[in-house]
Amino acid sequence: MPSARNLISIDLGSSGLRLHLGELGADGRLTIETVAAFENGPVQVGARWYWDVLRLWSGLGAALAGLAPRLDGPATLSIASFGVDYVLVDTTGAVIAGPRHMRDPRTRGVPATAYATLSKADLYRRTGSMEIEINTLFQLLADRRDQPWLFDVADALALIPDHLGRLLSGRRFSEISIASTTQLVDPRTRDWDSRVIEAFGLPRRLFAPIVESGTVIGPLAADEARRLGFTVPVAVVAAASHDTASAAAAIPYEEGASAAFISLGTWSLVGRERAAPDLSDLSRDLNFTNECGVAGRTVHHKIQAGLWLAQEVRRRLTITDPDFDFATFEKAAAASHPLAFVFDADDPLFRDPDDMIAAIAAWFGQRGEPAPTTLGEIARAIYDSLALSYVDTIVAIERLTGDPVAVIHVVGGGAGIPTLVQAIADATGRRVVAGPVEATVIGNFLAQLVARGAVADFESGRRLVAASTAPTPYEPHEPEAWRRAHRRLAERKSPPPAPRSSTERALEKGLPT
Repeated sequence: MPSARNLISIDLGSSGLRLHLGELGADGRLTIETVAAFENGPVQVGARWYWDVLRLWSGLGAALAGLAPRLDGPATLSIASFGVDYVLVDTTGAVIAGPRHMRDPRTRGVPATAYATLSKADLYRRTGSMEIEINTLFQLLADRRDQPWLFDVADALALIPDHLGRLLSGRRFSEISIASTTQLVDPRTRDWDSRVIEAFGLPRRLFAPIVESGTVIGPLAADEARRLGFTVPVAVVAAASHDTASAAAAIPYEEGASAAFISLGTWSLVGRERAAPDLSDLSRDLNFTNECGVAGRTVHHKIQAGLWLAQEVRRRLTITDPDFDFATFEKAAAASHPLAFVFDADDPLFRDPDDMIAAIAAWFGQRGEPAPTTLGEIARAIYDSLALSYVDTIVAIERLTGDPVAVIHVVGGGAGIPTLVQAIADATGRRVVAGPVEATVIGNFLAQLVARGAVADFESGRRLVAASTAPTPYEPHEPEAWRRAHRRLAERKSPPPAPRSSTERALEKGLPT
């Protein structure tokens, strides 16, 4: 496909689904248009959390049908999404159980039981995956414990973007970046690790053949093309299907600068792109993960708290004020005094509270300290606390690589929040370059351009990004005040046992759901 028009990106994040249309112009610049967007989020049923995939599929279909008449020639389509979560399907391709949300509490304590089968050290040496209870492996083990019949019926597992890709193309596959979020892939061979799969007694049939980013999967299935009203050829391309890998592929690094990145959305992914995975004991002890990125690269990073805290505050406030939006939240933060309230953004207390505002107040209450109460205080506390959470991670990256970090690239939604980005520069004492905000979408488009042959490779694509966007630099200010805040926070990170959420209490008591 020589054309560089009609690039379609499906960006499915934890908080929303967006459809974009892109074009590579004759001037070598990439343009992006948001065609449709709607909110996404978990659905709680009793003590369980699910993805509403039928609503997502319906909304996506309506958005694609609305786009179809605008296409004036051959098109390509790619999907990027959150990692770890999956659907199980039977031999007909039908989903056999509601897909659970990554914040579902059923995986609490599962890692400890998994290490009785393979030690933590051995599992890391084989997969390079950080320990986090939401990993696909731990979800599968929880499913087998609670619903063993699933594995009698299931014919295939599909990560969320692979599932959507199969519905659209009719072809079964698993893209390498999203597969590597499962804790079941060897990042050296970039394929499923059969020893790990067999050790945990998981059916090998569940796991589809892995393809690399930029692979053409095939044409849009004929039935889907008719249903959606497409009259031009549409090819489904495997982008870097995990949104982190797509965002990392689009970072316009400055030549010669020693850089780290923060992909800042619902989660924060803080790391450095490397030529090979780091499976060392130190990398494991520091809890870094090795994600398979584009062009054989490794996206070596740590997963931390992100804008989930702000999203949950907004969700709580919209109960009484349906029109409350993030612009109001950000304006309140910008007008508030920095470092008045800081907390440990990665405390387990904030993983899935019923009320994020109450959880933040509880964190301070456990220490006998006054809590933020106004919207501005809460918003600024979240931004400052996120910024401070990155300090130790940047130092850890330097320790692992032996290479000082001179500049931090912030991409994703957080890159468009000046108050937060300035706080990151202040807290880390590093120059920060913010943008592009739409890094995931741009990385998605780059995979399509590589598949089409319109761009030679992903490295050439980075130069295209640099020419198409205007990242914003931020310099650090008041370093001593932020160093004091970091030391003060470090002294307060070991709280007494946190109160359990109502979800946890229901599970503990065995209440009906």
